Amino acid sequence: MKDELKSLTNIIDVELNNILEDKNGYQKRIFEAIDYSLFTGGKRLRPIMAIKSYEMFKKDIEEIMPYAIAIEMIHTYSLIHDDLPAMDDDDFRRGKPTNHKVFGEAMSILAGDGLLNLAFETISNHMECSKTINEYRKHVRTLKEISRYSGIYGMIGGQVVDLLSNHDNMTEEKLIFMYKTKTAALIQSALVSGAIMGEATDMEIEFIREFGFNLGLAYQIRDDILDMEEDSDIKKLTYLTFHDINKANSAVNEYSKRAIESLKKLKYKDISFFIELTEELVNRNR
Repeated sequence: MKDELKSLTNIIDVELNNILEDKNGYQKRIFEAIDYSLFTGGKRLRPIMAIKSYEMFKKDIEEIMPYAIAIEMIHTYSLIHDDLPAMDDDDFRRGKPTNHKVFGEAMSILAGDGLLNLAFETISNHMECSKTINEYRKHVRTLKEISRYSGIYGMIGGQVVDLLSNHDNMTEEKLIFMYKTKTAALIQSALVSGAIMGEATDMEIEFIREFGFNLGLAYQIRDDILDMEEDSDIKKLTYLTFHDINKANSAVNEYSKRAIESLKKLKYKDISFFIELTEELVNRNR
């Protein structure tokens, strides 16, 4: 699987690099800010999930690629904005100074805005190539899924809850809602996008949506465990605010078990990649 992840990462990096056609205009500085965050060693998990979800149903990944890289652009924009002083106020990401530390707050805001707009521009350019009404409909359906999962009912909504939360008003129910929208939503958008573009049945799409939800929660709680000491020092609200380490480990195991059970509902599909990926993500040490 490591070889496949590396190969797909390289393909995605090439596609991302090619999407910005002319980087030498008067607005050159924003291209530099965008490139800085797009190419800082991200795992490309979400676009890889979109591609591999698509491959369970169809093999020509050229069709899913614009959606895969659009989701990575949305993910990167969210990280740039999350790191801003008005949000999480982080100085480092992936071992490097955060975007606003290098380019300033105003340019970082514009870089995030630019990536979000570029994501939907990339999708709409691809939609124009639709040859039949049914093909166009699946493009529209995929666009709607990505828009909702990345918007106020998804990722942005989760960030709002995070921003307004404190130890007095946070409940476990609200925390899980935040994880569902802030973390699981973009994972679900990638997986569901691949399935829709691959022309999965409605039932298969819902099984994949369910898989993404449970994987997202397992992934986030595993993050809480790995960051336990650091989060404790800054009094960050996490799953471990409400439960001890044993309960947290049990939750990771339970959500990952449910994720794999959802996959197994996909009869006659090769789910081996996603089973191995799930096990890799929930057992990772970093």
